[in-house]
This record gives sequence, structure tokens and C-alpha cells, in this order.
Amino acid sequence: MKILAVDFGDTRTGLAMCDRTEFLASPIGIITEKAFAKVAEKIVYATREYAAEMVVIGLPLNMDGSRGARAEKAEKLAGVLRGVLTIPVELWDERSTTITAANILSQNGTYGKKRKEVLDAVAAVVILESYLAYRKNQREQEDK
Repeated sequence: MKILAVDFGDTRTGLAMCDRTEFLASPIGIITEKAFAKVAEKIVYATREYAAEMVVIGLPLNMDGSRGARAEKAEKLAGVLRGVLTIPVELWDERSTTITAANILSQNGTYGKKRKEVLDAVAAVVILESYLAYRKNQREQEDK
């Protein structure tokens, strides 16, 4: 299943996509809109452009698992997309994904302006890889 992952942010929103086998997750871009409606519109466009069969939105829970303002915005985005799209829209715990993405970029020597340009897309890849690992584990449990 082709899954589009979204790392929703106030300034930049990262996007990542996996192949049909759910093996390879890749960054596909950044939405640099601040207006909520424009971000939602561009995500809908991306689902069509990339023939996504599901959308996974990172849910930025607090470290204690509670929901803050950022999580509420992600939930609002999911609600809007569910009202427009005919494919499933899921929320996925994204705690520490930006930190993980920053570490990946540091290990690859990506700093400065280039880092800022790709950080959110790499964070979307981290969200997607986590979700794909969960799906794989679920399938393995069902096969037992």
C-alpha cells in the first residue's frame, strides 16, 4: 500500500512516501505554507499526485503522552483530510522524530540552510518508517 506520511508544522510540513511493498520510505518534499487551509489543500494534491492509498499524520504528543496544542492541530488536520479524502487518514505518535531526523542529518554531515530545507521531510520519513514497522509487526502477529 502506498502511504503518504505528514510531519505537520507551523512553517514547514514534511512529506514522505513509501512504495507499494511498504519497504522503502523516501522524502518527497516540504510544504512551505503557514495557512492551515493551504497546507491541507497541498496534502490532498500530494495524495492524488502520488496515488497514495493512506495518509499517516504525525501526532506530536507530549513526552508524558498527553496532548498539547500541537497535537490538537494535527488532529484538526486529520479531521479536515478525512472529510475530503476517500482514503484512510491515521494519526501516529511522532514523539522525538524531529530529534531522530536531526541526528540522521548530522551523521550525514548536513548542516545549515540545507539541513533546514530537508529536516521536516526526513522527520516524515522517520514517522513513516515507524508506522511501517508497526504494520509489519501486526501482520506477523496475525500470521501466527
